[in-house]
Order: sequence, then structure tokens, then C-alpha cells
Amino acid sequence: MSYTLKIYSKTSDLPENWNAIVGNHNIMLSKEYFCVLEVSKPENMECFFFGFFQDDQLIGGALFQYLDFLQHKTFQKNEMLCDMRNFTARQFSKDVMILGNNMLTGQNGFYFDGSKVTIEKMVSLLDEAVCRMQKEIRKTDLVIYKDYQSNFVKYFQDKNHESYFRFSVQPNMMMRLRENWKNFNDYLSDFSKKYRDRAKSAKKKSLGIIKQELSLSDIRKHQHTMNVLYQNVAENAPFNTFFLAENHFEKMKECLNKNFKIFGYFFDDRLVGFYTLILNSKDIDTYFLGYDKEIQKQMQLYLNMLLDMVEFGITQQFSRIIFGRTALEIKSTIGAEPFEIFGLIKHNNCAINPFMKNIFPSLSPKIEWIQRKPFK
Repeated sequence: MSYTLKIYSKTSDLPENWNAIVGNHNIMLSKEYFCVLEVSKPENMECFFFGFFQDDQLIGGALFQYLDFLQHKTFQKNEMLCDMRNFTARQFSKDVMILGNNMLTGQNGFYFDGSKVTIEKMVSLLDEAVCRMQKEIRKTDLVIYKDYQSNFVKYFQDKNHESYFRFSVQPNMMMRLRENWKNFNDYLSDFSKKYRDRAKSAKKKSLGIIKQELSLSDIRKHQHTMNVLYQNVAENAPFNTFFLAENHFEKMKECLNKNFKIFGYFFDDRLVGFYTLILNSKDIDTYFLGYDKEIQKQMQLYLNMLLDMVEFGITQQFSRIIFGRTALEIKSTIGAEPFEIFGLIKHNNCAINPFMKNIFPSLSPKIEWIQRKPFK
């Protein structure tokens, strides 16, 4: 069998059967989602798509992202310390190539037809793709394999990956929706009294908030406000590798249509918060959100959003909600559990690379947290 690999910079150049072989198995690798990346990606990001062929038949695909940190402020808080960390980060990694999706948590960087190729061969083909990208697009300071499930560790322990440092930062918070949950009350009934009372209290505090799903025309109408609310949250994070383009939510709705949901929260006829979901087969991926800081504090808006996400998942009969790797503790209070994921990182300067295990932790802060267990 012969294998060929092809690089694409435009979705219009992808094979006609791309979705049938790749995209239909993960919406984050679909032509529609790639269209969003093409027209509404962060300013410091470039995207490339990779096709894998066996005897000229498409058997898999992958997403590569290049991130430029020369003008981007990665660290936001504590001005003096962050200026120093941003300077260090720029000197250390001006340009980064990621095999995977830096805008989402989870193994969304590739898909192969498992009936045509073994996992060992998949990893070999991904390695070849990384080499091709570094040679044909451009060589970067850092190369990262992003967000692999723990059962993939054994496939990255061979000689080909000795130069990479394996890292694990924060876990991916996920919730499997139980079959006995037919409605929101069934879900709350499985809570211990402490957490059930907490959820009910949060609901009471949000009285006066009107929640509604936003249509494409609604999104266009509220786009500027949504961007302000998103920035309230994004700029408060200690570590950011990108910021969304202002038209990003509009383009997500245009391209993904019914598989992208935005729910807005209104108070006194004013949009004060929103959250977004990507519907991916039987999974829900929580996406970006935003809120007014004062309203969030008074009405526990964020906790209410999390509870509303769970209610949506239950009523729409999804199997799992993927909450990502932020706000770990509060997500555990509504029943999400941590799942470890790992990545590989290598610096292309052979003088720096041996010290990655010392350098990486200082540039990627790990947050201490307590896992809450709300169920009886």
C-alpha cells in the first residue's frame, strides 16, 4: 500500500468526499467548521488542512494551526509580572505550530478511518505531516501535538518522539448524561442536599433574567455587545493564546447553522450574558461565553449558564457534555468530572529543547483546585 499526504490552505480545495470520510465524524474537522476558520480566525492564527490518502483514496484528515506571538499578549493579569512573562514568551516562542485545535479542548486535531489504518500507522502519518508542514510551510520555534487521550500515551513513547516533552496541564471537564435523567428535576434529584440547595438558590437569584436562543439576525444585532461581554471574560483569564474576531459568532452560526447554538441572557431589555454550544453528533462541546461582571456577581450568571447547559443536554437527549479545561472547580459542582489529556512539545532550537521540562511549567501555569462531588 502506498500513502500520500496533501496540504490545503483553502476549504474549496478539499476533496469532494472530505465530509463523508472525515468531517461527518467530528464537526470540528468538517468543511463547514474549516470555513469558519478561513473567514473568522484570530488575528495571530493561520490554519492549514491535511489530507491522508491510501492508494489515492482519502482515509483521514488533520488540522494544523500556526500561532504568532510577536504582537500578542499571552499573559493578562498583574501588569508588571505579565510584562516580564510576555517578553520571555516572545523570546522563547515567537511562532508555534500546533497539530490540533487551539480554540477547543480535546482530541479534535485529526480523524482516520480506523478500518483502513492502525493507530500505529496513524501516528506515523501524523509525524510525517508535521515534518512536511515544517519544511513546506515554515519552520517554527515550537511544535505541539495537542490534547491526546491518555490511552494514546503508549504510541508516543518510541524513538521518534524522544525529543518531545510530554505535558499535561489542566484536565478536560466532561459530564456523561445519565439515562435516568429525563428532565432537569431528575438531574437535581441525584444531587446531595447541599448541592441541590445551591443550584436552586442560583436559580432564584437569576429571577428577572430572560433567556432566549439567538437567531442569525439576533447575533448580527447584538454582535458588538457580545464581543464586549466575551472580552470581559477573556481578558480576565491569566493566560490567553488568541482572541476571537468580532464576527466569529456570526460566522459560526452561518456555517454550522443548527449545530451551533447561542443563548442570550437579557436583563431590563439589555443583553448581559450569553453562552455558545457546538452540537457534535451525540456530544455537546461548550464553546465561548461572555457576561456583564456586575450582573454575574449579583445573579450567579455563570453557574446558571452551566446548569442551563446541562438542562439543554438532557432535554435534547445528548450523551455527553464537554466543558473544557477552565473554571474546573465550579464545573465539578454541577457534576462534570476531570479527564486527563496530554500533549507533546518540542523547541526547534536544540540548545533550548533539553530544558523544556523546566521552561514549559513557567509559561503554562497550572491551577490548583478542589474537585467537588455533588451526586449522592
